[in-house]
Amino acid sequence: RRFQLRLGQGDYKTQGKACNQLNGLRFASGHYVQALDCNMGTFIGEGFKVPYVLRMFMPLDKEDRTAPRCRYLGFREYIYTGREGTVGKCHAAAEWTFGTINQRFLSGMGTRMHYGHPDFLDGFWARNRGGMSKSSPVVNLSEDIFAGYNVRMREEASPHIDALEFEKGREATFNAASNFFSKISGGSISVIRSRDNHLLCEKLGLLHSLSFYFASVSFYVSNLLVDVSIYLYVFLFILFNLAGLGPGELSALGSTFSTEWVVAMGLVTLIPQLCEMVLEFGAVHAAKEVLGGLFSATFFFIFQNKNIASSMKEGARTGIARYFFTGRPPANQHQTWRDIYSTYWKSHYQPALILANAYVIYSLLAVQNGGGKLPMVLVVLSFTAWIITPIIFSPFPRWNLIMQDLREFNGFITGGAGSSEADIPEVVSRGKKGTVRSLYECGLADELCVWSEQHLFMLVLCFLAKASLGFYLLTVLPAGILDFMPIFLVLLSFSWVVVLGYFSAGLNNVFLVLSFLIWATAVPLAHRVIGGRFASPNASTRMPEYVISLSVFIFFLGLVKELLLITCRVIFALCPCLPEKVKAKRLHEIIRMCFVYFFVHQLHIVEAYLVLFANLAISSLMAVIDRVSNLHTLFLLNSELARTRHGERYMEKAATFFELDTYGLGSSDMWWSDSESEASAGHASTADESRPSAQARRCSTNSWCGLGWRRAGAMQRPLARHWISAKLLGPAQCILRVLQRKCAEALL
Repeated sequence: RRFQLRLGQGDYKTQGKACNQLNGLRFASGHYVQALDCNMGTFIGEGFKVPYVLRMFMPLDKEDRTAPRCRYLGFREYIYTGREGTVGKCHAAAEWTFGTINQRFLSGMGTRMHYGHPDFLDGFWARNRGGMSKSSPVVNLSEDIFAGYNVRMREEASPHIDALEFEKGREATFNAASNFFSKISGGSISVIRSRDNHLLCEKLGLLHSLSFYFASVSFYVSNLLVDVSIYLYVFLFILFNLAGLGPGELSALGSTFSTEWVVAMGLVTLIPQLCEMVLEFGAVHAAKEVLGGLFSATFFFIFQNKNIASSMKEGARTGIARYFFTGRPPANQHQTWRDIYSTYWKSHYQPALILANAYVIYSLLAVQNGGGKLPMVLVVLSFTAWIITPIIFSPFPRWNLIMQDLREFNGFITGGAGSSEADIPEVVSRGKKGTVRSLYECGLADELCVWSEQHLFMLVLCFLAKASLGFYLLTVLPAGILDFMPIFLVLLSFSWVVVLGYFSAGLNNVFLVLSFLIWATAVPLAHRVIGGRFASPNASTRMPEYVISLSVFIFFLGLVKELLLITCRVIFALCPCLPEKVKAKRLHEIIRMCFVYFFVHQLHIVEAYLVLFANLAISSLMAVIDRVSNLHTLFLLNSELARTRHGERYMEKAATFFELDTYGLGSSDMWWSDSESEASAGHASTADESRPSAQARRCSTNSWCGLGWRRAGAMQRPLARHWISAKLLGPAQCILRVLQRKCAEALL
């Protein structure tokens, strides 16, 4: 290559996949073109259908190319990674629903786009009208859909047919699947901001706009609205309890908020998939697949829906859609607690703890009022799933791995890497690459990127929104709760003295620990600040006021920090006399000081240890289950690995269980007598002695029988079971068995 494929620098680099397509289109010949990713393929039988399918572009009765039927042609997809464990199955179900069921529906409405599928396209048309996809940096992260925009704006068609089916692979590990959802949801923000979307919306009417909305970004926007509604739902009931309105009072007022909401839209979305599976595979198979995967799909998609919402919020704030490299690792790759936390601390763990704190406040207020409370099952399930799902979907919960993850994660929390002032440039670089070495570096890298690189207008806008919420809290909260705020203000003043010692003593962690211990004196110090009110009539009665006032104090402390940093940004922007490097360096120093003085890092430590305890509890439970029955491995991966004993590596001492089961090699064949079996086993032992040592080591406990290795002793099945299996064999299979035996005898 003489010139670079990708242009630009940093986050503003052209998209590699689109550049490859545009570059390859120059060398493509013929009227029709198909671009396959490395994770796509097909069966040979489907290849024979291609000439017939291509007639959808130009029927036989057309003699020229003046009026083709369509410009893009989509078809069904088979996700072959669906058999690679539970994650692959969930991802395959989502891809099949979108790539087959939804595509067929959108094609009927005439609003189908190009979504990165192995579609056929009119090559002559694409060469003269912008290519197959757009590659502009930041905007065209989801590069394929812009080809569909191009088709739609030119009043062309992009239908879907069911006569052809190609295969496609998807992510089979949890972190890789999360990165994929983050990438496409961040790309949806770029779609909304794009010029193509603006031009297309100007030309559409109301009905076509609705169709176009559901054909483009509706799924991601809906997830964002659902995510926001969860917080609003809990905060609304907190306000109800502050006003003295429990479920009984709400029922008397005729409000629907008096009852629990148990029917979620996620359950409703199962209906189209269930109906489609009934039509294609039958009712029994459909019920087995849908109901059997309900537990795993519930936790998986609750987590991924939060992932989508967080990525959309991040994209809307920064204006940058980032490409996430998934790598598509094997399904049995263990994910460490450190990697899990550094991936999800901001998108899942922090929101989960905020929602859990709000639910605890609601429960305390409801108990104090004595008017009853709603269980909020879906809310509890949501923030619980956001915390424990990565551990549930982490394979091989073994005690040695748990202890290794525990030590590594604890070292990650208490580590001091990146805490010095000279490490700031490296901290920023590691934060963008996702290679942080400690919790301090993880949080500081995020703070530096937010307050030094994001647009000032967006920072001010977010601050004004939070300030409006703070003003509303001051107006609605009772004065009895606000009276507890001076307690935490006094504790903050003492802790700032200790933090000053932390910086003065060369970042000594002893002072950081002391800044935590000071807050444990809140209750003994309370009577000296607000008098006897802190325990009147008793401390348990005042506990809701303590919790609410502490939460409100932390919220206002964050507001003060944001106001200080915005003021610094404005001052530096209005000082043209200072060089840009000096401005950036001083701003980074201020951000680093605020990171500790305003207890951002301390709160991160508390959150990290809560996550550590949750990981330890869930991993221990999974380890016990796996030790007893290997049920977790069976649920997450497959029955093949679940049958491997503890302490034994898969395929270390014998052939695969798949080979043993498929060819009936686990016991005697009904066509052989016992004497024949023993004779064959004796011949096999003699033959095995002359085999190479590596093969003999692998098959030391096996004997040769039929076409594979046969375990002796415990692996033999009862003869009655094989007699029933033999009755069900067809004539061709019986003949094949006889031929297998003859071939084996000839080889021996």
